[in-house]
Amino acid sequence: MEEFRRAYSRLCKESGTEPQETVLQQLHQLPQGRLDLATQSLTVDTCRALGKLLQKESLLTELILSDCMLSEEGATLLLQGLCVNTVVRFLDLKGNNLRAAGAEALAKLLRQNKSIQSLTLEWNNLGTWDEAFATFCGALAANGALRQLDLRNNQITHKGAEELALALKSNASLQQLDLRWNHIGLLGGRALANCLPSNRTLWKLELAGNNIPGDILRAVEQAMDHNQDRQTVFRESQARAQVLSKEVRHLREEKSKQFMDLMETIDRQREEMARSSKASAARVGQLQEALNERHSIINALKAKLQMTEAALALSEQKAQDLGELLATTEQEQRSLAQRQAKEHRLEQQEAAERESKLLRDVSAANEKNLLLRNQVDELERKVKSQQEQLFLTKTELTNTTAELKMRAIQAEERLELEKKRSRQSLEDAEHLHFKEVEHMTRHLEDSERASQERVQRLEAARLSLEEELSRVKAAALSERSQAEEELIKAKNQVRLEEQQHLTHLEEKLRLLAQARDEAQSACLQQKQTVADAQARASQLGLQVESLRRRLEELQQELSNKDQEKVAEVTRVRLELQEQNGRLQAELMAQEALKEKVAALERQLKVIASDHREALLDRESENASLREKLRLKEAEIARIRDEEAQRASFLQNAVLAYVQGSPLRTLSPQK
Repeated sequence: MEEFRRAYSRLCKESGTEPQETVLQQLHQLPQGRLDLATQSLTVDTCRALGKLLQKESLLTELILSDCMLSEEGATLLLQGLCVNTVVRFLDLKGNNLRAAGAEALAKLLRQNKSIQSLTLEWNNLGTWDEAFATFCGALAANGALRQLDLRNNQITHKGAEELALALKSNASLQQLDLRWNHIGLLGGRALANCLPSNRTLWKLELAGNNIPGDILRAVEQAMDHNQDRQTVFRESQARAQVLSKEVRHLREEKSKQFMDLMETIDRQREEMARSSKASAARVGQLQEALNERHSIINALKAKLQMTEAALALSEQKAQDLGELLATTEQEQRSLAQRQAKEHRLEQQEAAERESKLLRDVSAANEKNLLLRNQVDELERKVKSQQEQLFLTKTELTNTTAELKMRAIQAEERLELEKKRSRQSLEDAEHLHFKEVEHMTRHLEDSERASQERVQRLEAARLSLEEELSRVKAAALSERSQAEEELIKAKNQVRLEEQQHLTHLEEKLRLLAQARDEAQSACLQQKQTVADAQARASQLGLQVESLRRRLEELQQELSNKDQEKVAEVTRVRLELQEQNGRLQAELMAQEALKEKVAALERQLKVIASDHREALLDRESENASLREKLRLKEAEIARIRDEEAQRASFLQNAVLAYVQGSPLRTLSPQK
C-alpha cells in the first residue's frame, strides 16, 4: 500500500496538482488488499490519478468509495480505470448522486470488467433517466460475473423495473438484487414477477417500500424460495457427484496398486521358484502344493466376483424399482393436472351460464321498463284527451249552462276515477319493481356465495395437491438415500473382501519365504553330501530334467491363470464404471422429475392467478349491474315524480278553470 501511495503522489505531481492530504492519510492507514476512501471528498484530478492506478493494480480486491461526493466526470474516470482491472471483487459507490453519465459509465464497466462480483449503488439517481438506465440494464444482461447488486433509493420507476426484468431474463450469474425504497409500483412489480420463472440463479430479491401489492410480493417470495431450493439441490448433487468421482478414482488407484503388487509378488515367486528348482528337486512337491493353493485362491476370487455381480444385479433391480415409482408419480401428477383442467372448464361453463342468466334478467328488466314507459305514455294520451274534452266542455258551457254543469260534474267524476286508476297502476308498478329488485339481490347474493364456496374448494384442492407433492418429494428423497446407503454398503463390502484377500496373499508369501529358507538350508546339506551322492547323480539328473519340464508346464499354466485374473479385474472395473454411469443417469432423472414438479407448481400458480382475475371480472360485472339497477330506480322515481307533478298541474288547472268560469256564481257551494 506504500507503493500505491507513492504512485498516487507521483501521478498528481505529473498532472500539476497537489495530492489530497486526506487521501494520503487514508492510504497510509489502509490494510492489505482493501482501499477505503469512504466520506472523502475526491476531486476530478484525484479520480483521474486513481483511475490510472487501478488499471495496473493487482493487489486490491475491495474498493469502497461511498459518500465521496463524486462528480460525473470523476466517476467516469474512476470507472474507466476499473474497466481493465481484473482483481477487484467488491465495489461500493453508495451516496454519490450518480446520474445519466454515471449510469452509462457503469454500463461500460459491466460490459468490460469480468472480476467484480459485488456492486453497491445505494442512494444514487440512476433511475431518473430512462435511456441511461436502459443501457445499464442491457450491460447487466450481458454480464456474467456479478453476483450481488444493491440499487436501493435510486428513483427507479416502473419503466426501469421493466428494463431490469428484461435484463434478468438474460442474466445467468446474479444471485442477490436489492430494489428497496424505489418507485416501482404495480406495473414494475408485475414485470419483475413475470421474469422470475425464466431466471434460475437469482435467489434473493428485496422489494420493500415500492408500493407493490401483497400478492405480487408473495409470488416473488415463492419464486425466490423455489430458486433457493434449486440452488441447494444443485450444490448437493455437485458435491455428491464429486464424492462419487473421488471414490471411483480411489478404487481405481487401489485396484491398480493391488494388481501391480500382485504382479510383483508373482515375479518374485517366479524367480524364487527358478532358483529353488535349480537348487533341489525335492522342493517340486512343495511348489506343486503352492500352485494348488493358488488355484484355490483364484477360485475364491471368482466366487467373490460372482457375489459382487449378484450385489450389482440387486442394485440394478432397485434402480428399476425407483424408476417405476417415479413413473407412477408422474402419472399421478398428470391425472391431477387433468382433473384441475376439467374443474376449470366446468367453472368457466358455470360462469358463462351465470352471465347468460344475468343478461336475461337485465333484458327482462328492460322490457318491464319499456312496459312502464308505454303505460306512462298511455296515461299522458289519456290526460291530453281529457284536456280536449275539457276544452269541448268549455265551448259547450258557453252555449248552455245546464249542460255545462252536468258535464262539469261528469268530468270531475271521471278525473277522480282516472286519478284512482293512475295511483293504483303506479302502486302496482312500484310493488312489482320492488319484488324484482329483491329477487335480483337474492340471486346475486346466492351467486356470490356459490363463487366463494367454489374458491374455498379450489383452495382446499390446491392445499391437497401441495401436500401430495411434498409427500412425493419426501418419498423420492428417502428412496434416493436408501440407494446411496446400499451403494456405500456394497463398496465397503468389496473393500473388506479385498483387504482379506491381501492379508491372505501376504500370509502365503510369508510361507513361501519360509520354504525358500528351508530350501536354501537343504541345498547346503546337499552340497555337503555331494561326495556321497555321485553314484546317483545320473539318475537324479534325469529326474531333474523331467521335473524341470513339469515346472515349465506349471509356469505356463500360472501365466494363463494370471492373464485370466487380469481379464476378470478389467471386467469388474468396467462393471463398476457402468454402475456409476447408471447412478449418474438416475441422478439426472431425479433432476428432471424435480423440474417437472416445478413446472406443475408454476401451472398451479397460473391457474390460481387466472381464477383470481375471473373473480375480479365477476365482481366488476356485479358492480356494474348494481349501478344499472340504481340508475333504473332513479329513473323510475323521476318518472313517478313527473307523473305526480303532471297530475297536480292538471288538478290545479281544472280547479282554476272551474273557479274562473261564469257559472261558478250560479253553482251552489260544495
